Amino acid sequence: MDRLAQAQGLDLGSALDTKQHQHLRYALQVNGLVQGIGFRPFVYLLAKKLGLGGFIANTTAGVDIEVEGDSQDILKFTQRFYREAPPLTHIDSVVPRSVPVQGSTRFKILSSTMSEVRTPWLLPDLALCPKCRKELFDPSNRRFQYPFINCTHCGPRYSILKRLPYDRPNTTMQRFKMCPDCEEEYHDPYNRRFHAQPIACPQCGPHLEYWDQSGSVKATHGAALDRAVDLVLSGMILALKGLGGYHLIVDGCNSEAITRLRERKHREAKPLALMMPSLTELHRHCRVTEQEKILLQSPAAPIVLLERLSQCGLPKGIAPDTYTLGCMLPYTPLHELLLLRLQRPIIATSGNQSDEPICISEREALERLGAIADGFLTHNRPIAHPVDDSIARVMGGKVTLLRRARGYAPLPLPGQHSMHRMLA
Repeated sequence: MDRLAQAQGLDLGSALDTKQHQHLRYALQVNGLVQGIGFRPFVYLLAKKLGLGGFIANTTAGVDIEVEGDSQDILKFTQRFYREAPPLTHIDSVVPRSVPVQGSTRFKILSSTMSEVRTPWLLPDLALCPKCRKELFDPSNRRFQYPFINCTHCGPRYSILKRLPYDRPNTTMQRFKMCPDCEEEYHDPYNRRFHAQPIACPQCGPHLEYWDQSGSVKATHGAALDRAVDLVLSGMILALKGLGGYHLIVDGCNSEAITRLRERKHREAKPLALMMPSLTELHRHCRVTEQEKILLQSPAAPIVLLERLSQCGLPKGIAPDTYTLGCMLPYTPLHELLLLRLQRPIIATSGNQSDEPICISEREALERLGAIADGFLTHNRPIAHPVDDSIARVMGGKVTLLRRARGYAPLPLPGQHSMHRMLA
């Protein structure tokens, strides 16, 4: 219950006769963070286990649920509804009401419905989960080294959402028709990709492209990643399209490349963010507490300001005149694959000129970053909303957000809900 808000009005224990079995039907209007986290599959499977009929459907305000069956099973449903909900669930309120029995014996996931009420509970983009990471590096898996692997526990959310409710036709994934294998996973209630809206694979999903400064496509798919790696290793500047916009990337061990990036970006002394290939590499350069380690590996995966070790061998030009380094770990499959090949820290700073908004489209990147980047690693999954990297710091045992963006936005502000504690 600590990770769920106390729902308003869901006290069916007093409404149900706990001594007698009655055949009833209850409607539950659920508001909160219940879309894009595997909540509908969870409710579907729970209702099936308890032998309840009814349905669940996304709405523009949350989800609507109706359950029908024995009163004792409905009571068990509401109890387990809280106790076993997916980890990122945050229920703001549940409004229950008794409705006429319809004789339903099967539970279904219905098409989404529209309502006049709009919810502020939009899930942020989430870092690659452990299960997807394992598949990413499993040669026997059909998504082996696929840069856009995701499931209901991770991947793009807000950055691809065009409108509510959170369904695939309302995202920038609409253009990608699922192949038979993805379609089967999407409709399998026992698969963790059941109703995962960004579901994709190499056969039917987005793919990589490497562009030169003129916008000509020089390589695609794995070859595009190879070109990008070669560019970074040669000391050049790469513009990489990520979740919510572009990163400008250079070799974090190359002083000349860092100086060149600062000159072209007109960022003379402000610290640059680092992405480390692993925690092991991170420990070579920074002091990392257990709390900071948890924050770095959390679903939000922000940049974390860490104390630089005296024996840190990285160039001083990364963060002049400061004893801290802003570090993050790879949080997308594309970043994981890039860092696996580079095997070194990289500078991963916002893809923009100083004080400009972050670039999100290919043409915008060519126009605004063409004088900075020597090459572009891009892809054909459109970004609906620009989202920069969040920046956090642990002070006095508490997490302080210095920039609230990817992983946290567009959730309500801290203090209004417990989601930030889970993400941190």
